[in-house]
Amino acid sequence: MNIVFDFGGVVFRWHPASFLARVWPHRVADLEQGATVAEQFFENYGGDWGAFDQGLIDADTVIQRIAARTGWPEAEVAQVLAAVPDELQLQSDTAALITELKQAGHRLFYLSNMPEPYADHLEQAHPLREWFEAGVFSGRVKHSKPRTEIFKIASERFGLAPEACAFLDDHPANIEAAHALGWQALLFTTAAQARQDLSALMR
Repeated sequence: MNIVFDFGGVVFRWHPASFLARVWPHRVADLEQGATVAEQFFENYGGDWGAFDQGLIDADTVIQRIAARTGWPEAEVAQVLAAVPDELQLQSDTAALITELKQAGHRLFYLSNMPEPYADHLEQAHPLREWFEAGVFSGRVKHSKPRTEIFKIASERFGLAPEACAFLDDHPANIEAAHALGWQALLFTTAAQARQDLSALMR
């Protein structure tokens, strides 16, 4: 089987509400408030952050835009961006699943919405080339999920027809977009659930 992993929230930790509670304790008192602030900051990965995800603007520009839009000081916005690499911790249960799937002979790939500075960090911090045959980062191809273009780019880069790919992602909109293009897409909640869902596909 050809299995394509999303990164944030699947392979690497990404939980904006708790992340912002740690980085901005003076602004975020609890997870509920963290979720509200995350909506303002990341705009559901559209707007300013979406442009950063797609590599259309750099880190300095997204800091300026978020500060101008929200009124938060640029230094505080920059603090959040600087803290993202530490947030992207490898999730041990998913790492175990990756090892298990590779040992079973499955082909593994990745398709991630990831600004280029964080893509660089992940490549330097983890043996991505050992885990995956190939991958696509949004910041490098100037397109992001759930848009059609990035799925087409991934399919071409992997040399696979969409229906030959099992895609794991934690965002329903990305799953819906992948399904519409013929991918076998599975909503990721936990590595244990993903293992069960993939086993069902293999039957």
